[in-house]
Amino acid sequence: MHIRLRAEELERLNLAPNACHSSRSRGRVRPEPECIVRTAFQRDRDRIIHSKSFRRLKHKTQVFIIPEGDHYRTRLTHTLEVAQIARTVARALRLNEDLAEAVALGHDLGHTPFGHAGEEALNEVFGPGFKHNEHSLRVVDVLEGGRGLNLTWEVRDGILNHTGPHKPATLEGQIVKIADRIAYVNHDLDDAIRGGVLSLSQIPAQCLDVLGREHRNRINTMVLDLIETNWDNPGEIRMSPEVEESTNLLRDFLFEHVYIGSEAKREEAKAIHIVQSLFRYFSEHVELLPGEYLQRARTGSAERAVCDYIAGMTDRFAIRIYQKYFLPLPWLE
Repeated sequence: MHIRLRAEELERLNLAPNACHSSRSRGRVRPEPECIVRTAFQRDRDRIIHSKSFRRLKHKTQVFIIPEGDHYRTRLTHTLEVAQIARTVARALRLNEDLAEAVALGHDLGHTPFGHAGEEALNEVFGPGFKHNEHSLRVVDVLEGGRGLNLTWEVRDGILNHTGPHKPATLEGQIVKIADRIAYVNHDLDDAIRGGVLSLSQIPAQCLDVLGREHRNRINTMVLDLIETNWDNPGEIRMSPEVEESTNLLRDFLFEHVYIGSEAKREEAKAIHIVQSLFRYFSEHVELLPGEYLQRARTGSAERAVCDYIAGMTDRFAIRIYQKYFLPLPWLE
């Protein structure tokens, strides 16, 4: 028996009734032979991990732009924290852990350099508008490797709908959508306290009373609540009203004190200037785009190709390219 067939049989025997079985996937855009070892969702997970877009996340901003300390989160560590939370909840609820992990690992592949500041910057200058979740889907469908990763429908749906008004079609995708929020409100608060932007005494009392006074306690409260609230496999993954209210209050607090106008964002205007300057420059000098992007500019939309190129940059690469084209180089004797 193929190992994959045995794994699919274990899914049929062990997963909850509402779980998404890999053997029942709606398939891929381009049909291809199945792996003899890995299920479809395991294969998607591995394709994401081995992608260049995934590796670049280690040098993309989460909240602090160009942090000097070694312990601040990056877009990559955020992704790993989301995946850990999603796996824990999916396993506890007997849902498909592999699907949840694949969605979590791929959900932010389309993030720009400099975090949401870069996303805002591109959205202002790119005609059709820019949203990182939509671009994450474009990365796995089109850009990565020159033809995309050809992921399953369920993983692609989870990536696209991990943020925004629409709910993922699978319970596993819905877990990732909440795990994303659990991860970022907790680690962004932790980073803000580490960076001296906030102190524990500033956090709303309700958040501390309901969620906990320490970082690990708050995550534990949210994760356990998510498991207990959905223990009987409802049709939709949700938090309990009390914990959801406190989580949303904490998120609103972070928007007011960290995400907008805080010390953590002091370089944001410079980051926006870099992204938009690069976009305008390459739009006027399309011939300077590297290989695959130049080809896309010649055969399709030049504006889209420029957007793809800049969105894929890491923080440090964007700064280096800005220096190359906008700052004078020293004269060497």
